[in-house]
Amino acid sequence: MKTILTALRVTFFTLILTGLLYPLLVTGIAQLLFRRAAQGSLVVDDRGVAVGSELIAQPFAQAAYFHPRPSAAGNGYDATASGGSNLAVTSAKLQSDKRQLAADYRRENGLGERESIPADAIARSGSGLDPHITPDNALKQAARVARARRVLPGRVRTLVEANVEGRDLGFLGEPRINVLLLNLALDRQFGAPLR
Repeated sequence: MKTILTALRVTFFTLILTGLLYPLLVTGIAQLLFRRAAQGSLVVDDRGVAVGSELIAQPFAQAAYFHPRPSAAGNGYDATASGGSNLAVTSAKLQSDKRQLAADYRRENGLGERESIPADAIARSGSGLDPHITPDNALKQAARVARARRVLPGRVRTLVEANVEGRDLGFLGEPRINVLLLNLALDRQFGAPLR
């Protein structure tokens, strides 16, 4: 009986410590030191309405917007079903999928058959929700976006270059562009396109 009571006390203490006190402490520290990130890194438009998160990709299919990386999360860009396709490099389905994504990318962006395609345009991210694309990918889409918005391509390219995020700490990762932030900058500069 004494052993059972000791085990119950230890279980109760551990439950309170790890299930209640520790999460409250970590949440409190995060709210104090990293408030914006702890709140979901929400992005608001010019009206102050939350339109998404800097951390989660959203589908943009209209020609007047930059498109994110392809997604394998749920039915596409589903934050409740985050995950990659889990297909091996040798998978025939993966190779067929890449060929189709490449053909679609070329068609949408008016690229020739021999023109190179950025890897992130045809490779799904590991989470399926990567909000960033490479500057090369954005620049390949710039002409399509400019045509759809009836503006000079150079103005769109300038906007792309202004939205490049550098390497973290100056040496980690690669330069990248957050698609949601770039599309909001498009709307601010050129107005929202007609739907």
